[in-house]
Amino acid sequence: MVAVDKISDPILAAKTYPQFLRAVALAYEDAPAVILRRPGIADQSLSYRDLESRSASLARGLLARGIGKGTRIGFIFGNGPEFVLIFSALARIGAVAIPISTLLKSNELVRVLRQADLTGLIVQRSLLGNDYADRMCEALPGLLTGHSPELRLEQTPYLRWIVSTGPDLPQTFRDFSWLSDEAGTVDESLLEEVEREVHSTDQLVEIYTSGSMALPKGVRHDHGPAIFRGHWIRAQMGLRTGEVYCPLPMFWVGGLMISLLPNMEMGVASLCSEGTPISSRYAMGSVLAPEDLAEMKQTPPFWGLGMSETLGPYALGKEFRAPGYPVCAPLDIVADRFEMRVADANGRPVADREIGEIQVRGYALSPGLHKIEREEYYTADGFYHTGDLGLVEGERVHFVGRDGDMIKSAGSNVSPAEVEMEMQALDGIHSAYVVGLPDAERGQLVAAAIVPREGSSIDPDAIQKELRQKLSPYKVPQAYILLTRDEVPMLFSNKVDRRRIRTLTAERLGRSL
Repeated sequence: MVAVDKISDPILAAKTYPQFLRAVALAYEDAPAVILRRPGIADQSLSYRDLESRSASLARGLLARGIGKGTRIGFIFGNGPEFVLIFSALARIGAVAIPISTLLKSNELVRVLRQADLTGLIVQRSLLGNDYADRMCEALPGLLTGHSPELRLEQTPYLRWIVSTGPDLPQTFRDFSWLSDEAGTVDESLLEEVEREVHSTDQLVEIYTSGSMALPKGVRHDHGPAIFRGHWIRAQMGLRTGEVYCPLPMFWVGGLMISLLPNMEMGVASLCSEGTPISSRYAMGSVLAPEDLAEMKQTPPFWGLGMSETLGPYALGKEFRAPGYPVCAPLDIVADRFEMRVADANGRPVADREIGEIQVRGYALSPGLHKIEREEYYTADGFYHTGDLGLVEGERVHFVGRDGDMIKSAGSNVSPAEVEMEMQALDGIHSAYVVGLPDAERGQLVAAAIVPREGSSIDPDAIQKELRQKLSPYKVPQAYILLTRDEVPMLFSNKVDRRRIRTLTAERLGRSL
């Protein structure tokens, strides 16, 4: 852990983002806070001092345009100084910062924009060859036919303006200068008073996320819990110096809470690259091949389970993996100010060696999901339904799979993760995805989609024979298809799209769903 004397008292005492930002700027001054590094292009860098001063100027411009506490502002940016600058400006005036994935296609984008009830949207003009003004127009065709930046769009009824940069913006967009030009009309003293009225209980951010079987949902988090979690996560990481690579997108909880906030607390630079490729090799929630695991440098404690709703990991493990449980570390340590239980359908804790749903509650748990009734995801006593299944082993809990992924075959439960682990230990198999297909005799047929290792050929009969030596008969897949790595369907959240894998498997096997 980082020694407390390495970090100033005002940083540790911060309970809101404005307090936190001013404290790190005072402590680290001209040290780089964020660096964007691209091949053949000079680094784009922002120091802690510049982050504070430039976000203050933008914050004053936002205030001048009537944006303040509770105003819901979305922004679409890749990792880098501009993302952190906009997030900081919104957060320090009490607006709700709503980062939106750069990976969303037009049909996904319009659903998120409508669900989020945005008043305004700030859009990076281009990223990795994509023109986001064009993508916005594809999502909202009224942007092409309209003639005024005062928006009145039925698809997004609350959206009043979109800001971007560059030449040839549609008439319905405003240039970024619209936000910055009026900054001089708001005094620094007024900004300071605004920041004093940002409280730990005010909403800071809304993270849009999705699971492998669900539509995107807006996860709310307040200033106090987010800053508290930043302190706690930093303490688990150990002291960092210099530049620390930020591989996860900041528009998701991983990049924001595992990289950005802990890095800022320690005064190190978050090193960003342009774009985070989506790859089935490191898909979240998947069983990793042995060579992939070997590349992952691990030091205890090990990340266990976490989610957007808990601002990162809510439980940690004392060891990297336990035999028979391949997807994550065993859950030995519950994060500060969280409670965890493994419960049956009636909310009662299950007995030792039994499986139930992992449920969590605590200070940093999301207070609610935007426009969704609490009882859909929360129990009456405040626990969150994670949808993860855990097996109790004394004081330890093992993750055994997602509730919706479990297969019921011949009257018995089959954990896809367990079967996938055994399959990936076989020669020639890089990764495997196990699904259940409707079957009149068994209820569900256990089937597997296999990605072979490069240069390997797969013999399903031989695989089935080997698996019978390792698994109970009802767990052994009865049908197989082959996929290349490029054919593995992915969600925009870097999770394998198991629903699509199930559909592909059924199609190639000639079975109906």
